[in-house]
Amino acid sequence: MWKGFFSKLIVVLVILLNVAFAYRALEVFAITGTEPIVLIGAWFSFTTGELWMLSGITRTKINKKEEETEC
Repeated sequence: MWKGFFSKLIVVLVILLNVAFAYRALEVFAITGTEPIVLIGAWFSFTTGELWMLSGITRTKINKKEEETEC
């Protein structure tokens, strides 16, 4: 039941945070008339990197499990 719960939670959290961040960035743009380009780039680079690392961990676990079942 709990297998993979943490990684799924992280993915959902990242998606929700990205939606909230995009909403706030649009609000800042509407108020100030300037887009926080560097902040937007840094945020989405960070969240993409986190998801990429999480997928790498998951792939490693799957490959390791497949190797154990082949033996």
